[in-house]
This record gives sequence, C-alpha cells and structure tokens, in this order.
Amino acid sequence: MEGKGLYRAPALSGPQLEDFRRLNEELSFRCSEEELQGMAKIMEGVTAAYQRVSELPDTSLPVVRYPRTPGYRPGPDDNPYNAWAWRCDIRGAAEGKLSGRTVGIKDNTAVAGVPMRCGSKILENYVPEFDATVVTRILDAGGHIVGKTSLEDMCISGSSVTSSDGPVRNPTDETRSAGGSSSGSAALVAAGLVDFAVGGDQGGSIRIPASFTGIVGLKPTYGLVPYTGAWAGEPTVDHLGPMARTVADCALLLEVMAGYDDGRDPRQYPGITPPEYSKLINNDTSGKKVGMLQEGFEVCKEDSVPRIVRGVLNTMSKAGLSVSELSIPLHKDGCAIWTASAGQAVYHCMLNDGGVGYYSKGFYPMSLQEATRRGVASRPHDIPPLVKCFSLYGEYMTQLYGHGNKFYAKANNLVMELTRQYDAALQKFDVIVMPTLPYVAQKLPAAGCRMYDLYQHTESMCDNVMPFNSTGHPALTINAGFAPTDDGKQLPVGMMIVGRKFDDVTVLQVASAVEKITTGRGQ
Repeated sequence: MEGKGLYRAPALSGPQLEDFRRLNEELSFRCSEEELQGMAKIMEGVTAAYQRVSELPDTSLPVVRYPRTPGYRPGPDDNPYNAWAWRCDIRGAAEGKLSGRTVGIKDNTAVAGVPMRCGSKILENYVPEFDATVVTRILDAGGHIVGKTSLEDMCISGSSVTSSDGPVRNPTDETRSAGGSSSGSAALVAAGLVDFAVGGDQGGSIRIPASFTGIVGLKPTYGLVPYTGAWAGEPTVDHLGPMARTVADCALLLEVMAGYDDGRDPRQYPGITPPEYSKLINNDTSGKKVGMLQEGFEVCKEDSVPRIVRGVLNTMSKAGLSVSELSIPLHKDGCAIWTASAGQAVYHCMLNDGGVGYYSKGFYPMSLQEATRRGVASRPHDIPPLVKCFSLYGEYMTQLYGHGNKFYAKANNLVMELTRQYDAALQKFDVIVMPTLPYVAQKLPAAGCRMYDLYQHTESMCDNVMPFNSTGHPALTINAGFAPTDDGKQLPVGMMIVGRKFDDVTVLQVASAVEKITTGRGQ
C-alpha cells in the first residue's frame, strides 16, 4: 500500500492590520502606521503562498511495502520485564540477511499502522502512517518485527523507571534498573526474547541499558544510520543503532540499517557507503593500538568497575593489541558541554518543534509533529517531571538570553574542540577504551520517590557516554565481566570502545577480539 499523508492543514487566516499593530507594540519595532498598512498588504501574498503550500499533495511519505495488522498492547502475563510497549507481527521479505530473525523496534521509531507513544501519555493514540527508514531496511532484509519496545518517557532518562507503562526490569536481577532510555530493547535482547533490537541514543541511551544488561550496543558514527522517521530529541545528537547479544549480530544489523537515505535525513551527507561489517569483524587485530582513557576511569563510583575493565585490557595482548594510557582532560567536561548544547536544544526540539526539529532540509513527519503539539497543548500536566524540569530551565534561559543563547553557542564551539582532542588521540590510537558507566545497575527506586532522588537515579551515569553524542564518534559497549554485589548478585560491567568517525568497522573488530577473550566465543 502507498503511504498517504494523514495531515490536513486548515485554510489559513493571515495576520490583519490590527495584528501587525499589536505585534509592533509587543516587539517594540516602532513602525509607523503607513509602514504597518504596507506590511499588511504585502503579507497578503505571503499568506496566499502558505495557503497554496497547505493545498499541495505531500508526496514525501515512503511507500509502506509489507502488510501488517495493528497488533495489541500486551497484558502483564504477555510482557516479561515490562519490556514491550506493543506487540505486532510484521514479516519482511522472504529472503535476506535477517531472514528468520526477530527484531524489536524502540517505540520512538515509526512503524506504519502500529501505535507509537515514546513511553509517554503525550502521544497516546498516535499511529504513524509511514515506516522509518531503518524499519523498511530491516523488513527488506527479511527481518521479522515482533513488537515495539518500551522506553523512558519522552526518551529522557538513563534508567528504566519513567515510562508511562511503569518500570522495565533488568533480566539479570528484576529488582534493578535495565537502563535507559532504550530499556525495553536491552531487556528483550538480554533475555533472548528477540534476536535484535533497534535503540536510540542522544545521551547514552543505547549504551547505558546495553551495559546494565550485559549485551552489545553500538552508537554508530553520527549520520551513518538514517534517523528518518524517528522522534528527534535534538538533531545534532540523534543516533539510531543496533543492540544484540553478540558482536557478529550487532555488526549484521548495522550493515542492514546503515547508508545514505537520499537526502531525507539532514544528519547525513552523500557518499556514505558502509562496508559489509559482518564479513570484516574477525579480521586480524594484531598491531592495533588501544588507548586507555585515564579520565574515563576516574569518573567511576564503584571500585569493581575499573578493576574489571582493566583486567580485560591486560589480556588484550592475546589478540595482538597493544594497550597504553592516554589523557584528555576535557573529557571530564563532556557532560557539561552536552548539557549546555544538546540539553538546552532538547526542550525546543521536543516540545516547541513537536519532536521533529526545525530549519533543516529533509523529511518532516508532519503527523508526528502535529500529534506531539496537540499532546503538549492538551495535557501538559502529563509531560514527565524530568522533561518539565529541563523545559522550565530551558524556557528561563530562552527568556533571559534568547533562543540559541550564548551558553548554547559557547558549548557548540567547545564541541569542536572536544572533537579535535578525541581526533588527535585517535591519530595515535586505533580506538579509545574506558568503562561505559561509573557503576553497575542500581536498584529500582521506590514509587513516588523525591524529585531530586529520581534525577540522581536517572541521570548520574552519563559521564563517559554523553561526550560522544556531541562529537559523533562511534562508541560501542560490550560486557567485560561481572561485579559481585552485597546481596550476592553478579551484575554486568560494560567496557566502551570508541573509534574514528566512519571507522565503525575497527570498533567492531576490537569488540570481537574482546568477546573472544572474555567468552571464548569464536576461538
């Protein structure tokens, strides 16, 4: 079936002379009456242009190639770990690289005819009429999409407690967080309930839950995987990426999803030609140089985390890798830089711009934009507390300094410097390695906990992951081992491998070598 636009713009009522008079006073423009009358007359033509645009057919929507039914919202008995947002049964091509394999799609990514809620009451009852590009590519490769995975409310949380459907539980220990915001994707992969899952990552949201649950999660190079058709947190840091139990499967899903989207995603540029990652991951890594980022170890809050990661690094010589330390002091300011740039812009993108973004060329999912704006306008009380918190601060800074305030500008200048310093290190080393997170999965907080405690639980683990959203370097987490806890549990510890931009294949190759060392898989 062909994708048909469901959005219908109303007939426009352009500004009248009295509107120009009012706005002139509000903006202190001091226009004369003669100028205002001229402006009102000039803008009649502009209003006619807007009206014409509203009438023209929108032919941008992609063709929906594979039949499906709407599916259903699972009940408690059909929802292990509370990790499913929705269940469906969409079978792709009869043959392909993913033939016979099951996939979960994070519920911030559009699947035509299937509800998409972004973990929030704001988008309750929204059903997109288009498939995101990665969904089309997965189905073209023979993938079998079996559901939409749970995520944090409006994607803002590194834990798994804020979804409007309730907490997602960690399969390793159901009393603990599964991480976020791609919480359901990680839990379902870790539990073996799907072969692959798609995650989204603006500030660590693939790598945090992958680390907490012990799976492989890759935030690819910025722009390698098209973000077309997914809810935008902030276009400068938006990433979609693969989550799987093995490096081989992670590489295979990346191979299917990656590549240029013919100008539909402004995060990309022409000429992106990804290799067949799955055929290259076992290449010899002898001679590769690994840099241990000193500052990445210093942020750890539990002694077992750096100890376990260093233990793996000490055995890397078995794979022919040489390891030595390096220092990038600005890394410790990466979270602050992200917060003042992406953190400020998230408020404008998600609430003011309808979860789509603004002022860039490419495909605009208008039905998602309108649904978000309606939800925000009609039920602002249902915006989650953390988003309200960032929004209040963002609005304050906007009123004080204007949209795109000086801190946003300064932070984006610092992103260039942070990028330059990582790039300089990656001229000396093939990859940079550090613990993914400063601690293992924490206990889920009690319902109704205090606002500040909730913030600490959901946002205190981002020191090492956020900087690479800002700079766009590929960053993969793989399980390095297990840390014992006071209650006798063994919880996964993630190790993060960072590489040069568009050299995701080297990141995967080093991860494959680590996997062989830690599990014996492939030896």
